[in-house]
Amino acid sequence: MEGAGYRVVFEKGGVYLHTSAKKHQDPDSLIAGVIRVVEKDNDVLLHWAPVEEAGDSTQILFSKKDVCGGDSCTSEEEPTFDPGYEPDWAVISTVRPRPRHSEPTRGAEPSSPRGSWAFSVSLGELKSIRRSKPGLSWAYLVLVTQAGGSLPALHFHRGGTRALLRILSRYLLLASSPQDSRLYLVFPHDSSALSNSFHHLQLFDQDSSNVVSRFLQDPYSTTFSSFSRVTNFFRGALQPHPEGASPDLPPAPDDEPEPGFEVISCVELGPRPAVERAPPVTEEEWARHVDPEGRLQQVPELKARIFSGGLSPSLRREAWKFLLGYLSWEGSTEEHKAHVRKKTDEYFRMKLQWKSVSPEQERRNSLLHGYRSLIERDVSRTDRTNKFYEGPENPGLGLLNDILLTYCMYHFDLGYVQGMSDLLSPILYVTQNEVDAFWCFCGFMELVHGNFEESQETMKRQLGQLLLLLRVLDPPLCDFLDSQDSGSLCFCFRWLLIWFKREFPFPDVLRLWEVLWTGLPGPNLHLLVACAILDMERDTLMLSGFGSNEILKHINELTMKLSVEDVLMRAEALYRQLTACRELPHNVQEVLGLAPPTEPHSPSPPASPLPLSPTRAPPAPPPSADTVTQPDSSLEILPEEEEEESADS
Repeated sequence: MEGAGYRVVFEKGGVYLHTSAKKHQDPDSLIAGVIRVVEKDNDVLLHWAPVEEAGDSTQILFSKKDVCGGDSCTSEEEPTFDPGYEPDWAVISTVRPRPRHSEPTRGAEPSSPRGSWAFSVSLGELKSIRRSKPGLSWAYLVLVTQAGGSLPALHFHRGGTRALLRILSRYLLLASSPQDSRLYLVFPHDSSALSNSFHHLQLFDQDSSNVVSRFLQDPYSTTFSSFSRVTNFFRGALQPHPEGASPDLPPAPDDEPEPGFEVISCVELGPRPAVERAPPVTEEEWARHVDPEGRLQQVPELKARIFSGGLSPSLRREAWKFLLGYLSWEGSTEEHKAHVRKKTDEYFRMKLQWKSVSPEQERRNSLLHGYRSLIERDVSRTDRTNKFYEGPENPGLGLLNDILLTYCMYHFDLGYVQGMSDLLSPILYVTQNEVDAFWCFCGFMELVHGNFEESQETMKRQLGQLLLLLRVLDPPLCDFLDSQDSGSLCFCFRWLLIWFKREFPFPDVLRLWEVLWTGLPGPNLHLLVACAILDMERDTLMLSGFGSNEILKHINELTMKLSVEDVLMRAEALYRQLTACRELPHNVQEVLGLAPPTEPHSPSPPASPLPLSPTRAPPAPPPSADTVTQPDSSLEILPEEEEEESADS
């Protein structure tokens, strides 16, 4: 859209202001509008204006609320809000940007109550931009001006935060804060301070200006010599437009970068090697690794065989006890018998704890009652098509119920969370013994218990690591998913939560898990399994013109249609392709277990406060001039690479 002296370079509808702090917004508290980026009179403006029910959104140009004749003020009737403690579902800050003389509004009258919320701000006045945490609510952006004021939060009911940030990155340098990955500090492309810092650090060569898309630095330092990390996220979102790229910088020296810095550039991977799966380990082959005292010999070689071929079904009942840490690889037969006797006594002591609770006691123990109700509901629908669990009076269901309730006694802090029954079911099916199944399940939970923690930090970290691997392996696929508001990979959440339990047929799940339990070739093979599935489906996703809803639908329809052997071959090939790269970034090496994790330079920030509620307010952290913390939403997915949830996804 162009007019006299202005040009609209970006426009997105379905951008709302939430004028109430309530979790569930009333229709009257939602103000629908259009966000635009407008080039006007040698300036670039970010403009939002409401859309009246009878108005035409395409006719809105510029409007600006004149607050108290040009002086910022707050009406007593308006809700006061500190954007630092804004819940995911609402915020309107009463701090207004400085008034800007603008052209009259067409489509929304400034005198109308909704039209008074319109605003327009020059991009040069922005100091920082905060993105919401992903969750079940709408994504939003909070913009803070150089004067310290916060513009009304923009809630994107139809998605579009990534698209807006990409447009803004044409005119601005968006630097992600190391203290808060959702906070972007805003710098002009010609910022002399930033340019001088890079010049003195000599971090990039002359071809790097179009590659570097995000910088992590200390936002509070008066100089940039104390950057904690500088990371290139390959060809990710927010890549600056070529016309706005930084000037050429002098080539970096051949020696190592200054300590404390890590520079990651675009990775060129070599050809993907061919991988063949081996036949399963048989009972005879297993027996050759057992000495006369019952001790297993050449354990690394045996694990490698299990990784490359899995186990024959008749061997699983014994071998899974070793893979899950119930029995020691070094123990003798007599030591194993003594260990099983001890663990059997321990199990039944814990089981007696909940068995001996009377109905009257349970009525006064809401936690135990809640666990029992949830377990009964989940067990009643777990793998009921499997012959081992089918039928209304199946004893296997009773064993599932008892083991899960006993686990609540074993792990009080975690208790029972939906999805655990999916993990226990195959183990009980294989061991067909209550005690063995319990302790094998405990071993499995040691690997994945973080998936079920309320904070969801482990799930967010894994999704971030998955995105990192995928961006190295297939940047075009990542860019496509970003363009369809699916770059958070939230459709992979169930895959990682219960280790693909519902994606493969039951026998394939047994094969997949025993391969993953070997810990080979690295600690995060399950992430490469996810990459392998996406790699197998990339052409279907990219060539079919799928939107976010179609992507989610297609991924869900893959259930029970995947071949575990094909997926494992591709996952191993991806691993070999990555490890063959001599310039593999350090953070990717960490994910693959090729390098030890980098020790943080400062302690991790405390957990975010709870969401605002009528009965409990979050504790107020110390105020900060540039960064503000956000409360956790009810369901969060990403650790670093946050993503929006559109209303129709």
